[in-house]
Amino acid sequence: MKRIFIITLIFLTSQSYSQYNSEKISFKSYNPYTFNDVISNYPNLKSQEVFGNLVIPKDSLNPNKKYPLVIGVAGSLGWAEHHYEYLKMYQDLGYATFELNSFKSRNITSTVGTQNEITMATMIVDAYKALEKLSNHPQIIKEKVSITGWSLGGAVALYSAWLPLKNSINKSLNFASHLAFYPPCFFDFEDLNFSKVPIHILIGELDDWTPSQPCNNLVNKLAMSNINVTVYKDSHHGFDRKGELEINENGYSFKDCMFDVNKDGDILMNYLNIPMTNPFLQKIGFLFCVERGVTIGGNKAARKKSFKFAEDFMKKTLSR
Repeated sequence: MKRIFIITLIFLTSQSYSQYNSEKISFKSYNPYTFNDVISNYPNLKSQEVFGNLVIPKDSLNPNKKYPLVIGVAGSLGWAEHHYEYLKMYQDLGYATFELNSFKSRNITSTVGTQNEITMATMIVDAYKALEKLSNHPQIIKEKVSITGWSLGGAVALYSAWLPLKNSINKSLNFASHLAFYPPCFFDFEDLNFSKVPIHILIGELDDWTPSQPCNNLVNKLAMSNINVTVYKDSHHGFDRKGELEINENGYSFKDCMFDVNKDGDILMNYLNIPMTNPFLQKIGFLFCVERGVTIGGNKAARKKSFKFAEDFMKKTLSR
């Protein structure tokens, strides 16, 4: 009888997280174009309804249990298979996940080749408004919410830790950690005040879309913050995908770009130092440094390592 009881207990425990509750969550956000719009004009920005998909483990033994949460942010190509694989991994670890749909909320499918239909400033506001909304959810532990993202979404995960921007949106709420996959690190900040929570960048050594060296430089400049970077050898943009390497002819390569960002959040053109405050000025600014054509595709070794790193990172920053 004792053996049967133990087997039954193990079975029930293994089944307690085998199902999930899924819920569409909507909230009010805004449409800034630049960081400066958020810092200087946040109360007057045009409002926007944004939604996402919240998935919470269904624990049959404790239906009122609260969970840590991982908010995911997709890149310029939108949500892809490998993004959902990460979310499923987090769910299997016993975390809630939130699929932020900044693109679908605005009827956008991709920003590759333009990068102006929806900006990282807009998506960072979306992320914090999602955090505000989900912090009040009865099954979410608001002190244990991490943000992760890929490419453009990696920029959101990374620069949501920039305090002048973060404090303009919400001074009281913080992400517990920030995990950024191959983000563009092409910003040189005048104000180096970043959050002191764990921040980590995962990027490929051979990335010609968002190069790795500026990420190394950024981490070195932010020595007072809790930020680190892992560079995977022989890996390109999207190293955690399953597909082979391919060329995206429309994608902007930022390998020769660095943009100054002043304390007011103005992103300045190379050489001219003119703020890129609208799509036209951004296009002019890109002419000084960007090229068309980038490489994207998986690397089996880096993919395996990145999934393991992401698992350990979330356990370390959310499960303590």
